[in-house]
Amino acid sequence: MWSELRRLRDDVDYGTPPRDGAPVSLTVDGVPVTVPAGSSVMLAATSCRKSVPKLCATDTLEAFGSCRVCLVEIEGRRGFPAACTTPVEAGMVVRTQSPRLQELRKGVMELYLSDFPASEVPGGWSELHEVMAATGVTTSPYPTGQNHLDAPVDESNPYFLFDPAKCIVCSRCVRACEEVQGTFALTVAGRGFQSKIVASQGERFLDSECVSCGACVQACPTHSLVEKSLFEGGYHRAQPPQA
Repeated sequence: MWSELRRLRDDVDYGTPPRDGAPVSLTVDGVPVTVPAGSSVMLAATSCRKSVPKLCATDTLEAFGSCRVCLVEIEGRRGFPAACTTPVEAGMVVRTQSPRLQELRKGVMELYLSDFPASEVPGGWSELHEVMAATGVTTSPYPTGQNHLDAPVDESNPYFLFDPAKCIVCSRCVRACEEVQGTFALTVAGRGFQSKIVASQGERFLDSECVSCGACVQACPTHSLVEKSLFEGGYHRAQPPQA
């Protein structure tokens, strides 16, 4: 029913919600496509089956533009705008793939992996792993520095857990808590490297205003928030490969 109301295919995430404006025609990777005014370039690209990598974007939440892996090229414009936050315009010519775009996306993913448990890369099935495959990135060239890999796991909630070592602070959980559930139990605390997802005033999930609706778990692209039922015998991060 939800997909019928949105007029979107159930098995495809269009990155941003649909709009109801007048028809706008543009070209994406040489393919003509028409979408309602107010739609994002990402939705237009997905509508004509031109995949754009994404991490902070999903079609059940308003665009946020923080992850920077959905960069595209638009003819006549400087720079590399984010596909999720760029609205379509009539006659727009968009490129979703080029050597320069691949290079930029690769650099962004390598930065994410510089503060992500290396042992959790092989065999993963999250959206982050899908973007790794799309960009051809599985390791980071950066030396070990300050990181969040030793941050404690919050297993206080009986249904799901939060492993901050796998969090990329994309804010999808925060936005889902606000836009889908309306609970406002999650927020981003701190700035820059100190930024982190917290429940209420930095409390455990069980002690916070969280109502265990699961919207944040469904929204998380890295399995930082994940159902406990997936881990028989308790949650343990994958072990590093033996040398």
